[in-house]
Amino acid sequence: MAENNNQQLQIELKPEVAEGTYSNLAIITHSSCEVITDFIQMMPGMPKAQVKSRIIMAPEHAKRLLLALQDNIQKYERQFGVINLTQPQNPDESKTIAPFNIKRGEA
Repeated sequence: MAENNNQQLQIELKPEVAEGTYSNLAIITHSSCEVITDFIQMMPGMPKAQVKSRIIMAPEHAKRLLLALQDNIQKYERQFGVINLTQPQNPDESKTIAPFNIKRGEA
């Protein structure tokens, strides 16, 4: 006999967390059992950047996050327009824009 699991998850959002944390760079690494994402705040002209938050999750949860982000970006672009990450150098070529001149693949 199947159990009825109609309970709702109660989520608490504390005021200090609700304020959010600004990040303009993420560095993602992984091991065989976890995906680690460091959210960093870089400021132009500053020699150091601070890790503002580190999120560690199982690969399965990281993939769920990826799918949720893809879904939300698609919804965003339908509502507000395409998010452009390229800037043509000439009409036949485009280059990915990385924030603050970071080499491609590092962000």
